Amino acid sequence: MTEPNPTAADRPSWAPPVLHGGRMEAALRTLELEVRRRLDGLLQGNHLGLVPGPGSEPGEARPYQPGDDVRRMDWAVTARTTVPHIRETVADRELETWLAIDLSPSLDFGTAACEKRDLVVAATAAVAHLTRGGGNRIGALVSTGEDLVRVPARGGLAHSRGLIRKVAETPRAPEGTRGSLADVVEQLRRPPRRRGLVVVISDFLGGTEWQRPLRALSARHDLVAVEVVDPRDIDLPEVGTVVLADPESGRQREVVASPLLRREFAAAAAEHRAEVAAGLRRAGAGHLVLRTDSDWIADTVRFVVARKRRWSGGVA
Repeated sequence: MTEPNPTAADRPSWAPPVLHGGRMEAALRTLELEVRRRLDGLLQGNHLGLVPGPGSEPGEARPYQPGDDVRRMDWAVTARTTVPHIRETVADRELETWLAIDLSPSLDFGTAACEKRDLVVAATAAVAHLTRGGGNRIGALVSTGEDLVRVPARGGLAHSRGLIRKVAETPRAPEGTRGSLADVVEQLRRPPRRRGLVVVISDFLGGTEWQRPLRALSARHDLVAVEVVDPRDIDLPEVGTVVLADPESGRQREVVASPLLRREFAAAAAEHRAEVAAGLRRAGAGHLVLRTDSDWIADTVRFVVARKRRWSGGVA
């Protein structure tokens, strides 16, 4: 669908910076500072924000909740407070994270605060920050449908910054290029990698052939799926005549956005998103939805906090 993309001056304060044009380096620095400012404190030195399972180092004590493992009872704190407490543990293991990043032409689009492509870069920055620290490594496969770029997994701040810059500077594929998320996910399975975290970032539009390789990947890795959504992916505007375009086939069609067509479009979009959500659930993947018309960092924080609560025995 063809709608104008907002200019930098029109963007709300929570939108990611404009990541194209002549100010790429300044925009990436702004993005890093914003991610660090708003996400710091979620992990407090452990990986429980994105990866399940306790570690081996003692952490903070908290009140016992039904369902907690009684072997983690902290009897000293319990005796001192007369309230049952358990001792949390923090993960001290090294973590290897791989990103499967979809930058096919359907991501070069946005009708709200930013393009979907900008949210892909922002999500990459958030994952890099949330998994950074003590010996951890991060790598990526970046696919435009035309090219596949592999960034080896390494550690360190300089590598993380370079990876984010690589994603931001990835050239756009020509219109009419069709991407294959299934192929990208399959690339992560072969050769087998050490157990770790896999984060798939895509709009998940088109076919759902990615479900089978994703389920196979989940047998070895923890999975997080980041679904990037624009309002026009979900419903048509009430504007009369509108041009619908498929960037991955190059086809365009001019239609009248009648109430019946808008209802049918919304129903088909809802059915597809439900199928995507069900496929991700079956694969055991955490499902984070980022929208171009919503505060993406606030949505990320809610997702991370909910995962921490579930793994610590609380109620999400």
